[in-house]
Amino acid sequence: MKTALQVSAVLLLCSGGALPAQDTRTVSEPRIPNVCVKLDARLKAPLEDADESKLDTDRIQKAMDGCKPHEAVELASGDGKNAFLTGPLELRPGVTLLIDKGATLFGSRDPKVYELESGSCGIITSDSKKGCKPLITANQASGSGIMGDGVIDGRGGAKMLGKSESWWGLGHDKKDEGGNQQVPRMIQTEKSDDFTLYRITLKNSPNFHVSYSHGDGFTVWGVKIDTPENASNTDGIDPGGSKNITITQTYIRDGDDNIAIKGGNGPATNMTIVHNHFYYGHGMSIGSETNAGVSKILVKDLSLDGTTAGIRIKSNPTRGGLVEDIRYDDICIRNSKNPIQLDTSYFLPGKEQNALPVYQNILLHNVRITGGRTISLLGYDHTHRITITFDGVLILDNPTSYKFGARHADIILGPGPVNFQMTGEDSRSGGKPGGGSLPSCADKFVPFPTD
Repeated sequence: MKTALQVSAVLLLCSGGALPAQDTRTVSEPRIPNVCVKLDARLKAPLEDADESKLDTDRIQKAMDGCKPHEAVELASGDGKNAFLTGPLELRPGVTLLIDKGATLFGSRDPKVYELESGSCGIITSDSKKGCKPLITANQASGSGIMGDGVIDGRGGAKMLGKSESWWGLGHDKKDEGGNQQVPRMIQTEKSDDFTLYRITLKNSPNFHVSYSHGDGFTVWGVKIDTPENASNTDGIDPGGSKNITITQTYIRDGDDNIAIKGGNGPATNMTIVHNHFYYGHGMSIGSETNAGVSKILVKDLSLDGTTAGIRIKSNPTRGGLVEDIRYDDICIRNSKNPIQLDTSYFLPGKEQNALPVYQNILLHNVRITGGRTISLLGYDHTHRITITFDGVLILDNPTSYKFGARHADIILGPGPVNFQMTGEDSRSGGKPGGGSLPSCADKFVPFPTD
């Protein structure tokens, strides 16, 4: 497998001079490192109840602890065995976890192995204090990564050991009863520069699939995320408080944001999101935490097929800040209720409102929409506005069937074609949109890859 994957090819992140890549790095296809330890599977999927005590955690962790930087621990199938079972793992600096095609790393269903303190995981709490370790952590583990054509399966829909419901069941309880679900994320990084996810498939996370925080340099290439639509709080990829990020050639369907860029625990900047496909989920999001700022984001060549929202920036005055220099180019949106949704009062709680959102220098270029319902640009007040340019934005079915809402927004139209008008409270439109058509989306909507 290593030979097949060791291809180094520079990706053309964007074309033309008008939309330069926002990631300041020169990004090329990742390479699989040399293998220092190969571990063979001892279990066979689907796992039986008797397998739940046969954890591979210690031998995987020991192997990673013993590898040097630029080396990998390989998880391999063979002799009819194709499954590994683990509790929380910690990546080491420069060390890659490599999962072969045909092999699956399953997360344990036992809340006890994830506990940060006794009884803290697999419950609903009244406070926001974290109660569970992630399945895989990279903490100050620069140069590490997860690669391979195998699968990581968090088993979020399977019943927890010793409980009457699944991890996702807690998410539904949270919606019904309030409180905070204490469930593990799949991959959580902190202060880990140059982190890489390459070709891996992530499935059924109990909570967020990937959270990347306080890092400089994050590459996601050829990754698939595949989780049911009704699995609450299962964001796909959430870069937060970080810079120099490229996400490319991914296929994402989940129960929450497909991607959500967050600027709550530090500024989020210099990101390139290019050549990706989203299916069900909540769309290409920024927020809702934007109080430390989000800037210099390029989203290009993206299809959104059946997401609840398409292009989405969300915040509110308890967690808002400046969102600027955001560029969307060559976007195809189909069957999304809210194909364009910019909201500054998203889930507004009754708290002190001292972090007011402002969205400015937002550009939509060559955006095509069909099967939508509502397009909204909702600024906060006369001072804290939305400033946006529609340069080639077309509704391809019937614009008169859509609802349009604008508030405290400055809208520039053109020079590309725009076939609808945005009007509303304290909102102004200017510019001269052109006529004509935009490139077809016919080849943009591709089936989710299942192999």
